Amino acid sequence: MKDDRVWMQLAIREARKGLGRTSPNPCVGAVVVKDNSLIATGYHHQAGTPHAEVHALRAAGEKARGATIYVTLEPCNHTGRTPPCTQAILTSGISRVVVGMLDPNPLVAGGGCKTLAAHGLEVTQGVLAEECRSLNRPFIKQVTTGLPWVIMKAGMSLDGRLALSSGQSGWITNAQSRRQVHRLRDRVDAILIGSGTALSDDPALTTRLPGRRGRDPLRVILDTALKVLPTAKMLQQASSAATWIFCGPEAEAKRAAALMEAGAVIKQVRLDDAGQLDLGAVLCELGRAQLTSVLVEGGSRVHGAFLRAGLVDEVNIFVAPIFIGADGVPLLDGLGLQKVADAPCFTTTRVRRFGNDLLIEGLVER
Repeated sequence: MKDDRVWMQLAIREARKGLGRTSPNPCVGAVVVKDNSLIATGYHHQAGTPHAEVHALRAAGEKARGATIYVTLEPCNHTGRTPPCTQAILTSGISRVVVGMLDPNPLVAGGGCKTLAAHGLEVTQGVLAEECRSLNRPFIKQVTTGLPWVIMKAGMSLDGRLALSSGQSGWITNAQSRRQVHRLRDRVDAILIGSGTALSDDPALTTRLPGRRGRDPLRVILDTALKVLPTAKMLQQASSAATWIFCGPEAEAKRAAALMEAGAVIKQVRLDDAGQLDLGAVLCELGRAQLTSVLVEGGSRVHGAFLRAGLVDEVNIFVAPIFIGADGVPLLDGLGLQKVADAPCFTTTRVRRFGNDLLIEGLVER
């Protein structure tokens, strides 16, 4: 007989189908099972549309009566853009509910499970809870702190260099790695770079996947003095995503007006003690817009600043089997460490190979 963990694993696979499409909602999967046989599956497709439970129960129909539903996240018991899922479960005739993790949203916070139990349903919690949490780290952080999940992404040589010196161009990582970067972009709400990278590379910051698939994330530029030009590629292209440029309070009004005329949204934030943009204020602004994840792509000063401020949650580092030398552009700049014990470190969660490149993924230790 298949146990709860097996069916929950199937629900997790369903939830993954919504990755990158549900923000600011979580990714959720649901599976309806009766007499140890699969009846129906469902997942949350997009914010504002029916939740996973509703999709699965609609597919199950009358077969849901007396069945068990497995859900990766606690069913909601409040009315938002859609009706409460607890009501759909009660109406369907489901007799048992198995939940992966409780919802950290204060509007739910255990209330969904309590509601179902109060109506006589058998409720089991915490099945593959850690696996379910790993699906929704951005949602969990945003709903509990108001801040987006920060992923630091970089492609570097074996000796830790992002590029050749003196602005010489050339890819460090291979084509397979670059495709994976676009998959990452397709799953995040925003992509962030500094003005140095914007000026030297003039990037499009779009998602380019085969078959014109993919969704462009919001483009975020850190530009204290508004040095980015209105003719920048990111402002002169067909894209469904906006470009936000964060600047300091002393930025020239004429520069701001020219950039806004080109389509940019100018966001003014305070400076920190070093005279740089306050990164915490930047993240607060993104969080207020209900963005749950941001991919920090650099360059080295931006990477260093985010790590120094303790604002990185996850790292995705692509390592190419080449050497560039000490005169290349370093991965990080300005950490200012006095001892090794103070160095930011992370726990490796996965290592993958893309051709001859390696991708190291990890969670930053707090």
